[in-house]
Amino acid sequence: MKNRALKYIVPIAFSLIILNSCAVVNKNYQAPATAFSEQYKDSNVTDSTTIASLKWEEIITDPILQELIREGLENNLDLKIALENINQAQASLMQAKLSFLPSLEGTAQISKSKTSQAALNFGNIEGINLNTDSYLGQLSSSWEIDVWGKLKSSKRSALASFLQTEAAARAIQTQLISDIAVSYYNLLALDEQLAIAQQTLQNRIGDQETMKYLNRSAIVDGAAVVQSEASRYEIEASIPDIELSIQQGENALSILLGRSPGSIERSSLTEQKAYSDLQIGLPASLLRNRPDIQEAELTFRSAFEDVNVAKSYFYPSLTITANGGLSSLSLTGFFDNSIFYNLIGGLTQPIFAKGENKARLKINESLQQQAFYDYKATWLEAGEEISNALFLYNKAKEKQEARANQISALEKSVEFTEALLEYSSSTNYTDVLTTKNNLLSAQLNGVSDKLQELQAVVQLYRALGGGWLNN
Repeated sequence: MKNRALKYIVPIAFSLIILNSCAVVNKNYQAPATAFSEQYKDSNVTDSTTIASLKWEEIITDPILQELIREGLENNLDLKIALENINQAQASLMQAKLSFLPSLEGTAQISKSKTSQAALNFGNIEGINLNTDSYLGQLSSSWEIDVWGKLKSSKRSALASFLQTEAAARAIQTQLISDIAVSYYNLLALDEQLAIAQQTLQNRIGDQETMKYLNRSAIVDGAAVVQSEASRYEIEASIPDIELSIQQGENALSILLGRSPGSIERSSLTEQKAYSDLQIGLPASLLRNRPDIQEAELTFRSAFEDVNVAKSYFYPSLTITANGGLSSLSLTGFFDNSIFYNLIGGLTQPIFAKGENKARLKINESLQQQAFYDYKATWLEAGEEISNALFLYNKAKEKQEARANQISALEKSVEFTEALLEYSSSTNYTDVLTTKNNLLSAQLNGVSDKLQELQAVVQLYRALGGGWLNN
């Protein structure tokens, strides 16, 4: 019996292998066209050296911020979720690899049954045993021969999904480093703005007392006293808003760190020195190292292999099944003359599946096209991020020099107008107040300029895929 089964199975399998060598069902993967990846170019960039190859500790040197980043990398919940996605994808990949092997199942079974005498149609014959016991022990195996590459494509799709989850985790990690640094610098800027506002408030309280004195001396009128009082309360009212922003910023940063909302230890804005040797390298080749671009391409590759799998459903599948074991009506002599086996080779060709195979292919082709569009969009967004961050940095540096000159000039202007108010009738308190408000605005804008520079460096580092060599 076994030889007769093999007589038919072997020619069938051989024929299918020959057919497979003549007909190409599945396509080999090719990376999507990336002509659009060359669209971001900088004529000033001629060197492949890049800050993206540096460790993040070389870009971010504040020791307190470094500790906060390490805490975030250890405890951030989004990153933990991404790591669990890796574990799930790894299990799926293992499952896809094992699909190449035959399945094997074991069965041990005892059956008890009773047949009615009437059903036997033996009349009224006495002494017939109507109870039957049966004992069965068997092994069953099934093996699908991957003639059309369905299992290979499934495995490649699972591998791409696994690598995609790894790239996604690295993308979250680089984004997390950037977010923590940006939030930290924002807190330092708010601290500096609060200090300026508090110092300004003390100055306005002093102005109020001065105006009262000058009014008593008939140098200024009552309007100047009222204006100084209103100016003082304006500054006083702005302080709670800054304090609220600080509290909200601390809470937001705490969430990034994976801790309950609370205060954040930090240094000061004046202690920060932005990394200045901003070499960006050759973007078109460099950006391939960005984890989000790798993630997008691997998503496309997984969708590509899913299309191959969908195509294979239109072709017959070859399955070999076998089972064998021992079967007996009694335990006595169970191992004697109770051996049985079956070996079956079969082809299954879909004929009518209610449009299921066509629908599966159409859906997967659409998903592949979506993945391509996402891949393209990721490239374009990457170029935009680099351009924006570099431009932001350059403009922040330009503004800081001009801002320092502006503040210096306004400080002198405040001194002159105050002197004129006290010793000359050619000016009034409105002129002094206007000059002081301009100075306050320039000081606050100077803080924003410094913040812009610090954040631009971190954002440029992330946009270039910073840290990819050591993540």
